[in-house]
Order: sequence, then structure tokens, then C-alpha cells
Amino acid sequence: MAERDASRWVVDPLRLQDQEAWARLHRGYLDFYDVTDPERVSPVIWSWLNDPAHELECLVVRPAPGADPVGLAHFRPFPRPLAGATACFLDDLFVDPSARGTGAVDALLGALQEESRDRGWSQVRWITRESNARARSTYDRLAVRTDLVTYELPV
Repeated sequence: MAERDASRWVVDPLRLQDQEAWARLHRGYLDFYDVTDPERVSPVIWSWLNDPAHELECLVVRPAPGADPVGLAHFRPFPRPLAGATACFLDDLFVDPSARGTGAVDALLGALQEESRDRGWSQVRWITRESNARARSTYDRLAVRTDLVTYELPV
């Protein structure tokens, strides 16, 4: 495995010509979370990412300028009424297994932190599975774990 070095990676916004690489990455993410209908979900997300009126955005990480992305971060603003501020919610973060441990995740999170700072957002927040030990070891190194508990109310 290559040494962790975030500076060797290029992070930039998703481009239309990234569709095939993005679709592979998104499928890996959906498979990890046991999504049973990726053929329905991925086209919806791709359409959101390419709709300037939709709040969801995507940064990707590449080994070099113009290369196919090896990781993605879907994010959006969210209001924080307790703080009277807007923050960044990181909905999806996925890096191809071949690029894990190399600094690609560090580069994506660093770029998202910088993007949030530039937009005046107060923080970057995300959730992950309790059992996602490998990712959590990185998150524990780079971020602060909160005591928030997540609930879902079916509708």
C-alpha cells in the first residue's frame, strides 16, 4: 500500500466526463451500504449533481489532473438553528479500495473543510456505520466524534 500523503492527490468538482468513473465509485458506495436498487438510485443522484438548482454537490479525488476520480464526496449545506449558522453535511464519502490508506480521504476531507471555510459554513458533519472501523479510524484521526445519536422515522 502506498504511503499516506494527501498532497499527492488532486481534488476538484465532478465533471460531466467523470460519469463512468463516478458511476463505478457510487456503485461501490451503494454496495457497501447494501442498497438494493442502485439502478434506480444512481441516475437520480447523477441528475441532482448536474442540476445547478439542486443543493447536492460533489468533489472528487484524482491521482493527477484530468485523471479518472478514485473517490467522491457528496455534500450540501444544512442550517444549524442552535448555532445560527450554516454548515456542510457530507452525505456520502467513498474511495476505491485501491486508494485507501494513501491520503485520498484526507485530501477529500481537507478540500471539503477548505470549501466550507470559503463559503462561511461553520463545520463539516457526517455519519457512518458503527461497524465501519477502517473509515472511523481515519475520521477519529481527522475529526471530533460527537455524542449525537441518529434516528430515522419512516414515512
